[in-house]
Amino acid sequence: MLMIQESAKRMGTLIDDLLAFSRIGRAETRETMVSLEQLVNEVQNEMWQETEACNMTWKLGPLPDLYGDRSMLKIALSNLISNAVKFTRTCTQPLIEIGCVEERSDCVVVFVKDNGVGFNMKYVNKLFGVFQRLHKVDEFEGTGIGLATVQRIAHRHGGQVWAEGQVGAGATFYLSLPKPLER
Repeated sequence: MLMIQESAKRMGTLIDDLLAFSRIGRAETRETMVSLEQLVNEVQNEMWQETEACNMTWKLGPLPDLYGDRSMLKIALSNLISNAVKFTRTCTQPLIEIGCVEERSDCVVVFVKDNGVGFNMKYVNKLFGVFQRLHKVDEFEGTGIGLATVQRIAHRHGGQVWAEGQVGAGATFYLSLPKPLER
């Protein structure tokens, strides 16, 4: 009975994630000036219980404001940060760094870096595909849709997402977003 309940719960989560992924592709973007710093703080507060128990260390650098769809950008940051939390869970001293790599003339590049399990760069192209997982479900939960969602949101904003990692040495995910035009 328990196995059936767990399978049903996983299926429900998968369906919810697929619906959210689909909606992001069709939804109209409602662009406003967004504080990335405020969004990161909101996501961090939502994950407080999960990160409090594992003694997570956070290093937050300054983040700019930019023009975009607030709810979509929050989903993207939430997916990146929750992955960092998930994949540092086995670390004795988990560390997540979030900041702005560089401000180019045309875009802002935000990063989410962790010291978790990392990944083999040989498989980097699989990371952003729907249902693509580099770790077994019994090792780390998830549906394999989160990073595909981040990529879709980045593209909807005219940006990009990419990653660097090393097995056993963590991962860094980058999100480039266009700078606000002078209005």
